[in-house]
Amino acid sequence: MKENLKLAWFFSWFALVGKLVFFIGVSFFTGEWRYVMWSFMVSMVAGVPSLIRTWQAQKRQTKIG
Repeated sequence: MKENLKLAWFFSWFALVGKLVFFIGVSFFTGEWRYVMWSFMVSMVAGVPSLIRTWQAQKRQTKIG
């Protein structure tokens, strides 16, 4: 079964950067900059492992086929 790695890359980068950009916008709107601090930590916890797993799957797929 072939994996859709383009979609996996998109969601991995969204978990890392997209959430952070969204919460920076929320912080501008509300003036509460603690949103950015908490969203940064959540983005790192969600984004980095998903990028690593996607990278490993990409490597495994290029090795196989």
